[in-house]
Amino acid sequence: MRVSKLVVREDVRRALHEDIAAGDITAGLIPDGHMASGHLICREQAIFCGRDWFEEVFQQLDPSISIDWEVKDGDFLQSEQVFCRFSGPASALLQGERTALNFIQMLSGVATAARRYVDVLDALGTGVRLLDTRKTLPGLRAAQKYATACGGCVNHRITLAECFLVKENHIQACGSLTKTIETARRQSSYAKLEVEVETMDELREAIQAGADMALLDNFTPAMVREALTINQGALLLEVSGGVNAGNLADYAMVGVDFISVGSLTKDLKAVDFSMRFSQ
Repeated sequence: MRVSKLVVREDVRRALHEDIAAGDITAGLIPDGHMASGHLICREQAIFCGRDWFEEVFQQLDPSISIDWEVKDGDFLQSEQVFCRFSGPASALLQGERTALNFIQMLSGVATAARRYVDVLDALGTGVRLLDTRKTLPGLRAAQKYATACGGCVNHRITLAECFLVKENHIQACGSLTKTIETARRQSSYAKLEVEVETMDELREAIQAGADMALLDNFTPAMVREALTINQGALLLEVSGGVNAGNLADYAMVGVDFISVGSLTKDLKAVDFSMRFSQ
């Protein structure tokens, strides 16, 4: 996945506005023309993500700031590794420090979480792929989806226009699962159609009605095995709900195509980075 420069620019513009729209009285203590240099340190093992956002912070504050990277997005960082060096006007560096760190610590945290799940799935060798969800921070979906991809995740739909995902409330509003699928096919014969199912009968109905994919919502591993027997390869199957790092292996069985995990983007654990000025 790629994120356009316009999206990155707007993400950063909003973030800087939160900090400095009314000014920065502390950075005003720095003498005019004072220059500084320094480096970034990673305090724990992590997957790095967020270079474009970090750079854009300082591009908007002072384009004369120089940033030299020793890593790219998706690279593994060791604890205490120095991975970036910078130099430029001290006041601008200090103004952007928190905003720039916020972006890379959040996005690296998302990428790191995704990689942990992907590594487990790869080791199992069942062919199951990890999906993200739309449970993202408002206004930062593209950034977080990019981060999950850096961690090895497959992006599920980014916007509501990309495919049909029929859920319980859609079915209630339309009258029945079959009627909902028929309506969707009339509206678009080419868009992928996924249906969330909560019972085996709903899975059978989704198969009969001609869905492309079924989301097995909050199924136990035993229920997933039963669903695989019913499905017999008719639909692509996604397991979602209740999956975590502790039980991931229980769900990653042959015949399941995807496992989606909302916690990748909604339950954030930021990576610990430090920005240090040189003496």
